[in-house]
Amino acid sequence: MATECKFYQQIGALPLNEYPRPQFARKDWLCLNGAYDFTICYDYDPPETYDRTILVPFAPEYRASGVERHPEPDEYMWYRRSFTVPAAWAGKRILLHFGAVDYTCEVFVNGISVGAHTGGYLPFSFDITDFLTDGGNELCLRANDPTDKGGQPRGKQATKSHGFWYKSVSGIWQTVWLEPVNQTHLDRVRMTPDVFKKTLTVAADVPEGCVLNAVITDAEGAVVTQAAIGRETVIPLPDARLWTPEDPYLYNVAFTLTRDGETVDEVTSYFGMRSFTLRKDMKGYMRLCLNGKPYFQSGLLDQGYWIDTGLTPPTDGAMVYDIQKMKDMGFNMLRKHIKVEPLRWYYHCDRLGMLVWQDMVSGGDYESNFLVGVLPNLNIRNVSDQHYAWFKRTSEEDKAEFRRELDEMIDTLYNSVSICCWVPFNEGWGQFDALKTGLAVKLKDPTRFVDHASGWHDMGGPDFVSIHKYVTPVRAPKTDPHRPFVLSEFGGYSLILDEHVWNRNKSFGYMMFRSQKSLTAAVKRLYEKQIVPLLAKGLSAAVYTQVSDVEAEVNGLLTYDRKVVKVDEGVMREINARLKY
Repeated sequence: MATECKFYQQIGALPLNEYPRPQFARKDWLCLNGAYDFTICYDYDPPETYDRTILVPFAPEYRASGVERHPEPDEYMWYRRSFTVPAAWAGKRILLHFGAVDYTCEVFVNGISVGAHTGGYLPFSFDITDFLTDGGNELCLRANDPTDKGGQPRGKQATKSHGFWYKSVSGIWQTVWLEPVNQTHLDRVRMTPDVFKKTLTVAADVPEGCVLNAVITDAEGAVVTQAAIGRETVIPLPDARLWTPEDPYLYNVAFTLTRDGETVDEVTSYFGMRSFTLRKDMKGYMRLCLNGKPYFQSGLLDQGYWIDTGLTPPTDGAMVYDIQKMKDMGFNMLRKHIKVEPLRWYYHCDRLGMLVWQDMVSGGDYESNFLVGVLPNLNIRNVSDQHYAWFKRTSEEDKAEFRRELDEMIDTLYNSVSICCWVPFNEGWGQFDALKTGLAVKLKDPTRFVDHASGWHDMGGPDFVSIHKYVTPVRAPKTDPHRPFVLSEFGGYSLILDEHVWNRNKSFGYMMFRSQKSLTAAVKRLYEKQIVPLLAKGLSAAVYTQVSDVEAEVNGLLTYDRKVVKVDEGVMREINARLKY
């Protein structure tokens, strides 16, 4: 069962230097990852000295960064490096991109502020052309992260690791890069497949006086069709091959923007033809459907943490390893838990064939144990989340920030083929107005499922009756005539492997086993006795906890260091082969 992820240790001087935005790609770009001057201090203005070096894009808390220090909420992280714009880019507008910086930051080029950003999990960019000089340039960034001392969306990050909350990730934690564009260029293209109408709708803000053309090619490069794109254009695809996890077929599309017959921008992308709908079966149970047919989603909770790099994948291959390993075990879905990944992770799910439930990043104060621990175990899972004080969500500013970042997350990831479900709230943490929020998400993106309140507290919103169940037996809830039943978390069976554990003394899990053999047998028994029988009683999806160990939480199918698969892979494939209609 020892199958080390061979990509894990391949971190070089220019880490994560693959193209960072595969679904909106241009030919020219420059990776600015690597060594930066760095300091943590109380200076709001640029410091006179930098006392160390950091390897970007790894957070200062983690070993791969070379720093291993957590900044306090009232401290600032300062980054500095020099860069040179390639001579071939002369006459272009230069965009400076950040994959993610946690949490607030301001960016300076040659000592002048070029912009600021708030939000720790989503990409942003600035046009820095007017601030550049010939030859060398200096990039500085100041970042501040309150971690759990603020109510902002932060996920499972904590100032001090404890239980289900983990070491924080502060400052730059995704790729930094430069991109040249013309003055007139595309900002965004939105693609919506319709399997039933056999069309692809393309929406774009085409600059005035320009013409946008799209050429769609199949996987072999043959032209399927081409069309002129307006603000919203419907392109017929009568004989399209559908995307599924078993056949993740992608079409390529090349966008060309012209003005007076001259090309001013070229962008390449891709899409998959698939649909996510609900349908009642012959027994009256609502089912999740893929491309119009009932399709059981067998998934895993995926928190996306790595032992030496935190939320930042150590390499591109490490992302591929996790996705492919779970696919090899027969799983067809990952629930990306309270985190937004780099865009390349979604690209790999798209091309490898892995469905994704995308959680919104949780924020707000920690909930009371009574509300999220005691009441759900008494089967009280519908306490009104408009009792804002009970849910510790009284700050209107924090609620507004949550809504803004949720909206931006959906816009950022809208074109991802593999995402089939948005999950705004998890287990009541930071929950407020979940019904209203779920309906708003559904209105914004009616093409996907919404799990408006995963686990508890259920406000009757779209689209699921969503249950979490650990330790005690899983039972089907009362049938809802409009919503399917999903088991959005369960399992959590645990095993400590001494050579591959983060902290043996602090390790914990829902149910502990002593060997890989006994763990495998228990997981098999859980699925056979509790999960498989529920398919006939309406169960439409099941999310086992989890892909890998995270810190002291040792309930992963993989160890935290990804060096050992803790269960028999063949047994997992056999289990998943039974989870079909």
